[in-house]
Amino acid sequence: MAYAIFKTGGKQYRVAQGDVIEIEKLDAEPGSETTFSEVLFVGEGSSIKTGGVLKGASVTAEIMEQFRGPKLINFKFRRRKGYHRTVGHRQHLTRVKITGITG
Repeated sequence: MAYAIFKTGGKQYRVAQGDVIEIEKLDAEPGSETTFSEVLFVGEGSSIKTGGVLKGASVTAEIMEQFRGPKLINFKFRRRKGYHRTVGHRQHLTRVKITGITG
């Protein structure tokens, strides 16, 4: 079974065909196809290809949905100073299904 490591949104993901992953938001409509060309590693059985960004290698994926992640709370507190601050954050994410790996 082939697998690949690709980079998007400042993070690296190890995927195989059929995997469903959540990545940083992409500007694409659900149901459309996208291609990730910044592939760092491709492996199939005992043969591997590595060495920076691979030429001609790509990972194709289908956009399943756009959504927002869970609410994260950041609470800052300084004891005995009367200082406390709460900040919330929800990340915009895209769920994609890996449809193919070429390399």
